[in-house]
Amino acid sequence: MNLGISGKVAAVAAASQGLGFAAAHALAEEGAKVGICSRDKARIDAAAEKIRTATGADVASFAADLADADAAAEFVKSVAERFGRLDILVTNAGGPPPGGVDELARESVERGFRLTLLSAITMIKTAIPYMKKSEWGRIVNITSVTVKQPETTLLMSNTMRSALIGFSKSISMELARDNILINNVAPGYTRTERLTQLAGDLAKRKSTAPADVFKEWESHIPMGRLGDPSELAAAIAFLASERASYITGVTVQVDGGFIKGIM
Repeated sequence: MNLGISGKVAAVAAASQGLGFAAAHALAEEGAKVGICSRDKARIDAAAEKIRTATGADVASFAADLADADAAAEFVKSVAERFGRLDILVTNAGGPPPGGVDELARESVERGFRLTLLSAITMIKTAIPYMKKSEWGRIVNITSVTVKQPETTLLMSNTMRSALIGFSKSISMELARDNILINNVAPGYTRTERLTQLAGDLAKRKSTAPADVFKEWESHIPMGRLGDPSELAAAIAFLASERASYITGVTVQVDGGFIKGIM
């Protein structure tokens, strides 16, 4: 299927590795010009070079700490200025530290808010005027299955990502007539560096080994395995495309059937 995004310009946040990198790679494969960011300049430059080499796409890299709202806005502006327009935004950020209510501190709430919620809202607000100018836009937020099924040890992630879902649904109704569509993807247990971190944290809590945590997760997934980042990236590329022209305000689970609810 031709997704119709060759020549479009995409900004993909937190893309030096994991889900962000996979999303940027998938968009570049479809012919999009891509701007990516992370806090570490060397790592994001290396990621950009990997994508260029593999796809031949025009990829620009930027250093940005998304927990700083001004830096998040500047990233989006920099991509638009570098390529002369902005058509696609994929919001993403490293998840807030794990922990439950007994470990909750004000500092964790504030950082979770800045990193996971405020960064996405800021990038979206910054991107909208560019998209309105060309009367075409696609925004995809990378969230988590915890927006459908909260995890007790991921309190801040549950809270901030669910808030982003609410924000996105609300503005999707405002932006639809401008042909700016906003959707969310909710990845399940997917093999990334973040998942390895969470497995290590949970293993300590349960006095077990990370390998046992992975096995436990897999036992609850109907497909019997963890996801690959490329599988989530394929869903993002579709939602960011011309082919998804009548889809807005939805949250798509990419979880191997993990969530059992029908809504």
